[in-house]
Amino acid sequence: MARGKPVVLDTISFRTKKDAITHFRTILAKYSPGETVSGADGAHLIALLNRHPEAADKIGVGIHHFEVISAEFATKCFAVVQRNGTLIDFSYLVCVNNDPN
Repeated sequence: MARGKPVVLDTISFRTKKDAITHFRTILAKYSPGETVSGADGAHLIALLNRHPEAADKIGVGIHHFEVISAEFATKCFAVVQRNGTLIDFSYLVCVNNDPN
């Protein structure tokens, strides 16, 4: 039986990608659009965002905070709010599935 590939972040580790996806899906479900992601959830998102293939562009001038925003098809997603106020959405699935090595 094939083993899942681990996902290791600076703040938390997961045995498999599936475990990581479940964790971040649960965080997303806790917040309504327009709410600021707080505490450990925000710290984990910083670590996760560093895995994004366009992390430098998403982080830009620096991260002020994260929010949950409305997305297409009546869904929601995470967004980084940069220090200059720019809001940029990102997919936690892209981050989890990207292999930075």
